Parts: sequence; C-alpha cells; structure tokens
Amino acid sequence: MKNNKLRLVWIIPNVFMYLMFAGFSTFVIKHAKELKEIGSLSIWVWMLLLLLFVCIFCSVRIRVWIKEGKM
Repeated sequence: MKNNKLRLVWIIPNVFMYLMFAGFSTFVIKHAKELKEIGSLSIWVWMLLLLLFVCIFCSVRIRVWIKEGKM
C-alpha cells in the first residue's frame, strides 16, 4: 500500500456515486408510471445508465492504478 489517503480521496466519491445510483434507481422504479406519462422516463433511464457507466469506469480505473502502484 502506497498512499492510503490518496486511495480514500478517490474511493469515497466512487462509493457516493454508487449510492447515488441506488437512490436514483429506487426513485425511477417507484415513479416509472408517472415519468412515462410525462414522457421523461427514457431520459431518466439514460442518465441512470450513464451514471452506472461512470461508476464502473472509475472503479476499474482505481483498481488499475492500485495494481500499477500509482496509488
């Protein structure tokens, strides 16, 4: 382990983004009918997919940095 503080600086926001994804997913699932009626369900689903992609990309990037010894 090189620098635990640097790891925390990157991992804490990543965990927050996963929690944000879970919260927004719950919102979209609970209000899917209403969102579909006003025509914004597809926008919410695309934003959720984008958020999930960013979360996964950040996790992979952090893992690569740790394996390379940069963190």
